[in-house]
Amino acid sequence: MVTAVHSSTECSCGRNHFTCAVSAFGDCTCIPVQWQCDGDNDCGDHSDEDGCMLPTCSPLDFHCDNGKCIRRSWVCDGDNDCEDDSDEQDCPPRECEEDEFSCQNGYCIRSLWHCDGDNDCGDNSDEQCDMRKCSDKEFRCSDGSCIAEHWFCDGDTDCKDGSDEENCPSDIPAPTCSLEEFQCAYGRCILDIYHCDGDDDCGDWSDESDCSSHQPCRSGEFMCNSGLCINAGWRCDGDFDCDDQSDEKNCTTSMCTADQFRCKSGRCVRLSWRCDGEDDCSDNSDEENCENTGSPQCAPDQFLCGNGRCIGQRKLCNGANDCGDGSDESPDQNCRPRTGEENCNLNNGGCAHKCQMSRGMVQCTCHTGYRLLEDGRLCQDVNECAEEGYCSQGCTNSEGGFQCWCEQGYELRPDKRSCKALGPEPVLLFANRIDIRQVLPHRSEYTLLLNNLENAIALDFHHSRELVFWSDVTLDRIMRANLNGSNVEEVVSTGLESPGGLAIDWIHDKLYWTDSGTSRIEVANLDGTHRKVLLWQNLEKPRAIALHPMEGTIYWTDWGNTPRIEYSNMDGSNRRIIADTHLFWPNGLTIDYAGRRMYWVDAKHHVIERADLDGQNRKAVISQGLPHPFAITVFEDSLYWTDWHTKSINSANKFTGKNQEIIRNKLHFPMDIHTLHPQRQPAGRNRCGTNNGGCTHLCLPNNKNYTCACPTGFRKTSTHTCAHSLDKFLLFARRMDIRRISFDTEDLSDDVIPLADVRSAVALDWDAKDDYVYWTDVGTDSISRAKWDGAGQEVVVDTSLESPAGLAIDWVTNKLYWTDAGTDRIEVSNTDGTMRTVLIWENLDRPRDIVVDPVGGFMYWTDWGANPKIERAGMDASGRLVIISSNLTWPNGLAIDYESQRLYWADAGMKTIEYAGLDGSHRRVLIGSNLPHPFGLTVYGERIYWTDWQAKSIQSADKRTGQNRETLQDNLENLMDIHVFHRHRPPVYTPCKVDNGGCSHLCLLAPLPKDYSCTCPTGINLQPDGRTCSPGMTSFLIFARRSDIRLVSLDIPYFADVVVSVNVTMKNTIAVGVDPLEGKVYWSDSTLRKISRAALDGSQYEDIITTGLQTTDGLAVDAIGRKVYWTDTGTNRIEVGNLDGTMRKVLVWENLDSPRAIALYHEMGFMYWTDWGENAKLERAGMDGSNRMVLISSNLGWPNGLAVDKTGSQLLWADAHTERIEAADLNGAHRRTLLSPVQHPYGLTLLDSYIYWTDWQTRSIHRADKDTGANVILVRANLPGLMDIQAIDRGRSLGANKCGMRNGGCSHLCLPNPKGFSCACPTGIQLKSDEQTCDPSPETYLLFSSRGSIRRISLDTNDHTDVHVPVPELNNVISLDYDSMDGKIYYTDVFLDVIRRADLNGSHMETVIGHGLKTTDGLAVDWVARNLYWTDTGRNTIEVARLDGSCRKVLINNSLDEPRAIAVFPRKGYLFWTDWGHIAKIERANLDGSERKILINTDLGWPNGLTLDYDTRRIYWVDAHLDRIESADLHGKLRQVLVSQVAHPFALTQQDRWLYWTDWQTKSIQRVDKYSGRNKETVLANVEGLMDIIVVSPQRQTGTNACGVNNGGCTHLCFARATDFVCACPDEPDGQPCSVVPGMVPLTVTTSTTKKSQTVASRPVSTTTKPHTSLETAEGNCSHKEAGQGLCTHAEEAVLATTGEGLHVSYIIGGLLSVLIILLLIGAVITYRHKKSKFTDPSLGNLTYSNPSYRTSTQEVKIETVPKPTMYNQLCYKKEAGPDHDYTKEKIKIVEGICLLSSDESEWDDLKQIRSSRGCILRDHVCMKTDTVSIQASSGSLDDTETEQLLQEEQSECSSISAAATPERRGSLPDTGWKHQRKPSTESEV
Repeated sequence: MVTAVHSSTECSCGRNHFTCAVSAFGDCTCIPVQWQCDGDNDCGDHSDEDGCMLPTCSPLDFHCDNGKCIRRSWVCDGDNDCEDDSDEQDCPPRECEEDEFSCQNGYCIRSLWHCDGDNDCGDNSDEQCDMRKCSDKEFRCSDGSCIAEHWFCDGDTDCKDGSDEENCPSDIPAPTCSLEEFQCAYGRCILDIYHCDGDDDCGDWSDESDCSSHQPCRSGEFMCNSGLCINAGWRCDGDFDCDDQSDEKNCTTSMCTADQFRCKSGRCVRLSWRCDGEDDCSDNSDEENCENTGSPQCAPDQFLCGNGRCIGQRKLCNGANDCGDGSDESPDQNCRPRTGEENCNLNNGGCAHKCQMSRGMVQCTCHTGYRLLEDGRLCQDVNECAEEGYCSQGCTNSEGGFQCWCEQGYELRPDKRSCKALGPEPVLLFANRIDIRQVLPHRSEYTLLLNNLENAIALDFHHSRELVFWSDVTLDRIMRANLNGSNVEEVVSTGLESPGGLAIDWIHDKLYWTDSGTSRIEVANLDGTHRKVLLWQNLEKPRAIALHPMEGTIYWTDWGNTPRIEYSNMDGSNRRIIADTHLFWPNGLTIDYAGRRMYWVDAKHHVIERADLDGQNRKAVISQGLPHPFAITVFEDSLYWTDWHTKSINSANKFTGKNQEIIRNKLHFPMDIHTLHPQRQPAGRNRCGTNNGGCTHLCLPNNKNYTCACPTGFRKTSTHTCAHSLDKFLLFARRMDIRRISFDTEDLSDDVIPLADVRSAVALDWDAKDDYVYWTDVGTDSISRAKWDGAGQEVVVDTSLESPAGLAIDWVTNKLYWTDAGTDRIEVSNTDGTMRTVLIWENLDRPRDIVVDPVGGFMYWTDWGANPKIERAGMDASGRLVIISSNLTWPNGLAIDYESQRLYWADAGMKTIEYAGLDGSHRRVLIGSNLPHPFGLTVYGERIYWTDWQAKSIQSADKRTGQNRETLQDNLENLMDIHVFHRHRPPVYTPCKVDNGGCSHLCLLAPLPKDYSCTCPTGINLQPDGRTCSPGMTSFLIFARRSDIRLVSLDIPYFADVVVSVNVTMKNTIAVGVDPLEGKVYWSDSTLRKISRAALDGSQYEDIITTGLQTTDGLAVDAIGRKVYWTDTGTNRIEVGNLDGTMRKVLVWENLDSPRAIALYHEMGFMYWTDWGENAKLERAGMDGSNRMVLISSNLGWPNGLAVDKTGSQLLWADAHTERIEAADLNGAHRRTLLSPVQHPYGLTLLDSYIYWTDWQTRSIHRADKDTGANVILVRANLPGLMDIQAIDRGRSLGANKCGMRNGGCSHLCLPNPKGFSCACPTGIQLKSDEQTCDPSPETYLLFSSRGSIRRISLDTNDHTDVHVPVPELNNVISLDYDSMDGKIYYTDVFLDVIRRADLNGSHMETVIGHGLKTTDGLAVDWVARNLYWTDTGRNTIEVARLDGSCRKVLINNSLDEPRAIAVFPRKGYLFWTDWGHIAKIERANLDGSERKILINTDLGWPNGLTLDYDTRRIYWVDAHLDRIESADLHGKLRQVLVSQVAHPFALTQQDRWLYWTDWQTKSIQRVDKYSGRNKETVLANVEGLMDIIVVSPQRQTGTNACGVNNGGCTHLCFARATDFVCACPDEPDGQPCSVVPGMVPLTVTTSTTKKSQTVASRPVSTTTKPHTSLETAEGNCSHKEAGQGLCTHAEEAVLATTGEGLHVSYIIGGLLSVLIILLLIGAVITYRHKKSKFTDPSLGNLTYSNPSYRTSTQEVKIETVPKPTMYNQLCYKKEAGPDHDYTKEKIKIVEGICLLSSDESEWDDLKQIRSSRGCILRDHVCMKTDTVSIQASSGSLDDTETEQLLQEEQSECSSISAAATPERRGSLPDTGWKHQRKPSTESEV
């Protein structure tokens, strides 16, 4: 036997040799050819025996196809004993039970296993299933699998075959990150604060590259250039452990240790790996030059020769030297002497089981389940259970056989060896950093569970509660959600640094996690409550964690400097190391509960290992092909793991490591993985029982029972109970969090207080009375508080703070004191932030820490400015004094020791902690060494505690001596303030406790003898009594700052801004105005697009203008005339309204470009405004809009602010472009520059002798003298987002109102002008001739809809301003109409799928039709008959109802494709509609749907809008595909194109000589002369989402008809027609008797399920109108006789109504004869049998155009021009399929609703003669419409357009009878019609 190693997978042996199969390692084996098929395993893998027929089985045995012999009794027993299934072939089929599935191979399996993704049959016949359909939110991959729709073209390959990333548009822009975000290398955005924080937040370390200040690694670690920390021993070991390979750069030749082998590459591997047959070096250098050390492994049924070769067991002692060295024969072997007479016929050859002859010799073999003993004769039972993995779970050996069994929850598969889990199909749940996905391992199903995550790493689930938990190392949080992806919530959000492992105890409902940053393992309830640090000692970098709740144990891996795997009980007891050798990066860990084993992966070692649960029997399962395994899970017999390097999920057999498969690859970044299945969380005993084990907090199981435990820091009060609160703890701030260390327990673990949005906490204090902790945040510039446990968090102060670095609580009077190093102030407020006031504002440089002494009434603070000092003052700011000013550099923390009456401080510059008496005397240094940078300081008991920035630690020492120094916590970055919370602060008596000391506002403590003093909130003065404050500010500045409005009092000696505390979110507040009379502030918000007002104290908030605003830049309050004026840069209008927003009127609308600031001079009747458009100017007009004139138009750039100086009679304005503040007189003359340059002035105002302005560039408010511009000072700085500013003095009296007492006699608005005043009406309404009164609404106006609004534009006035109709609840309004009789608007809302109506003032809104609608595109009111018509594109119907929604009826539901616009002509009885389906058309019918006729069907694209001109009797329509407006007469003749170039018209209407239409592309309403098509004008521009438009006018809805009086006598519906009218009944009976005869109410109505019969009165004949020869209905009528006999199933249909006597007998006879003749003719025609065929048109292959859908945005309209198809391919005509496709020879005949084809001319002529007759065909008592359409056919052929017209006109009739010709429409029911393939749904798809 020869062994050769080949690099390729093919081997070739010499002649006379057989080539064995290639081994897994690529080895080739050659054996003599005669050894093939000798029944002996010579190759070692049976490949030489496969497929051989061995005629050697005994008569008792069955001979398998593969040569194996088995007992005959095993044949057809359902088990694959031959191992090739040949013992189960051709068996009589076993009957499968009812609940079983019959496999093709005869097996029976459980029905549940059919189509579950598992090959349970063995021949895969149970998995031949249909692919599941993808939902409409999924994308179907080319391989048939489904993925989430938004994964298509997202740059990630989600389909296995990559088809989701093919054919993607190349111009998808890369996402740009916002200013506060950092962009990872692959494009993802993360928060900028995560850049260079030492965490791999991007997932590729790109956020940690190029960082100068990395988090340093621990000792014993090496830092990669990317910031990753790795074990220092891995540096220069030849292995790339850093992701940037920097650990292998600049290496001298590495020295390997004694127990290592050095590869050629320089890498060090274990010495034991040398010559082990595996390429560990990656360059095979550890396997080179190996002697054949150690014998190769032979198979169990092979013999190992002395020379190391393997031969088949049967070749032993056969007399031939098979080994080549004779070691298989005597004398080496104890072979029996050969007698030469051996024969299997004699005594079975001496064999115990089977005997066969080979080369004249006896060879014994054994039955399956036995092996031959060394004597070559006897057989011994094989213990199959000893072979690992022989059975999936349990195994019992028996003589000659074995029995496999499964654990509870599993069932044995048909192979009788492997176990299948009961329950649903298993799902692999894995974290992918940015999302969590699930994949079905057995098929390609791949779905998204949660997306938009930051950095999901660890993962677990709780099956019975249907929850998934994950950790996010970017957000440092643990989250959870429902397994369907809903209800995402935070579980643990604080105190996490790098939570890399997570595990759920599903029995006791606990959550365990590891954190390699804090080096802890913690536990909590599933909702995150009762959190406890379980293990914290001797942990370095705990990573993976797995639980065994049935045993009460917890397992984890630690990849610190001494990598290990440990376990302990789940209460933390009984901790033990399981494995600590041969581990490097133990990453993933999982427990096989059924197999009682654990598996783990090692990413450095590239191996998957397993061991028993106690660590015994450790063995490598896979050690090849594992570049960087991360996490692992197990299910049934498979392992599944994720790999960072290959970005894939892989699987393999858990026993052998074979059958490796890639489940998914090309993933984003696969992290943790779990198998989601109930058997992965089997049931077990809950050790805590039902009552939590009697524990008050945590009940934690152990291996025997359970332990009660307390949350971190809480002490146990008994075995089962915990303390309810903490009495004593150290409180310290750490920038991003605030923590506490409990002094009640020994472990001194720090616990993060769960607070939200802590950015940069600095100063702290506490108040034990209410359990509050207070802190300042210099990141958000705020002061907040919360209970010590994090509950009740609230912001106390968040305005006008710049750097609040010190904080102190006066626990006696409940005051909050703080220092601000940005504003250089010390302030005080109540502890809830109210009544804030400035205490000290002068001579402060950099105030830092502050402490108060309520006992003595003093406050102390440090100042580390240019002259560092420690100062003292009374707590009311009295008696200020510097107490220490020498030998100070950076005085930081301050603390008072009440016991020794000392003041302690830390100085970071002097690096000392010192103390002195409270007056600064007796100064001493307490600690002067080893203090690199002390910051926070506090005293408690006998000790002093401090934080140190540089030492990154919290330390303490004796407060008297400075000795006995201890470190409480180290390795903590960013340490700030520190305090000890306790409950023993000294009580103090103060007069402030009694009636607030008599103070109206603030009562502050003071040193004796004063004891206390009263003070007022910022900006308000104390009255002379020394106790009471003024009611408010008298003189003040008010300014807008985008997100708030602030006041600066001018009554006090310093400038401090106070926020107007309106309880509303402001987005972009620009302009402000004040009504000093009522004390209200008015402001505009351009983002929310509204104008609001509130009282100056923030109360009485209300919105006054909420519609029709875009960018309101200027606003002015006329306090005298009680009006508000505003400018709008977006709409380019100046408007006025009452102070409550009513009676709004547009004053100026022409020649405005960008109006901004506006100023009023009521006494003069003028308003002034600036315009910073293309030609910047300053204008003036009367306050009623009259006498407009330009004052200044030269040398202006951006004139922003504007103010009128009434005393100086001058105008002042600020120009940000010329950088000047200028002045001129009130006529614009005498212009002069006051100030230049000013950087970027915006708002400008004046008061007394000063001007004030806001500046964008300096972010400040400035002041100067108004006459000279001199004495410029800074009022307030550091105010980003400054906008408008106004100066107010409420003490000044207002002037007289020009309109006097009675509103000037005006009914609506009275507006001042230079001459006096004028009356005015709200926008769009004309003043009556008396020049005082107004109508309630305009006479003629346009009504239009724009998705979320309905608006009107008056045509009575010239300004064409749109006014919102205040109808509530508008979502997506498409179609409109108006009923002038009731004054109601009717509209359709396709978002809610309803038709509603409302009054013009928005009241009385009600739903008319609320169900059974899909997409109602068109709506028309029949104002005479009081009916409502609508089209439904979704259902392809035209319906009608009464105006109140009753009597609903489907009029037309066939041959409609995409019906859109609809219009009625009640006087004529006509109904018109457009249809933009495959073949666009405009149709007309009577108002009852009869006499339907196609008016236009050529040269149409998308006929969108439709309107009627009732005067000239023409129809007008817009075509959005051909981009034109056309008209025709009421019969479709005299067609003309009116306008040929319109962008994308949607709807149109007509009034007087004008046509008005809405246009999607130009976003405007335009009009044109209806006669000439000229004089095109834009009525309104820049309106998003424009839809329908109608005219409301007294001239529009005129005329009447027979239905106009008393509903024509009809009980339900009345339909007028050209010459008569009909009554009709609704489709659904409404319980009222319905008659189709006018004036007749039936007495009895019999209703049954099969037919409805009604007694119909005999029909009178009119004496005035000509009797008609036909009875017309919507579906056709029956004869009078049949109706009387109840034979008519459509007795509900409309019946023609005329007046007169009864029907004459002659009519009846004539009618019957006509019917007879027609029937005969039809019979004759049918006898000519002709072949029919359909027209097809090559251009109809793909219809690639579509009318836009309303359900999508109309932001941009892109239209491709595609030629309209000329022919239709789905009609009921057929043609002879001649080779030239010439159908002109065939004549098309249409008679009485039947399609006929004939080539006989004479018959065609006969048919032409009877075309105008009308009759009735009876079939099964159903009346069918038999209206014949007149066909103008020449004796020659029909041309295309004629044919098409015929096809269309008779489409409906043909299809109803000629069903065979159009199978698509067979049995088409009313209301469904037939649908074509839907067109693209959006315009963007076009």
